[in-house]
Amino acid sequence: MMKRPIVELSDCIRCEVCVAACPAAFRMNDAGFVEVIDLSAYPDDEVNEAIRDCPADCIRWEEE
Repeated sequence: MMKRPIVELSDCIRCEVCVAACPAAFRMNDAGFVEVIDLSAYPDDEVNEAIRDCPADCIRWEEE
């Protein structure tokens, strides 16, 4: 099973902590919202850091 990070945009405060922690997986789109970059595998340690450091607690793993 592959897992993918999910950002609950309704809770996101757009602080960009996730982008700083894991720029390989997260980016800000043109509308100013966080996007999860489509990858075949995500760097666990960096995504876990983004999850841990997110002040809005709006990032989680989802298994596909």
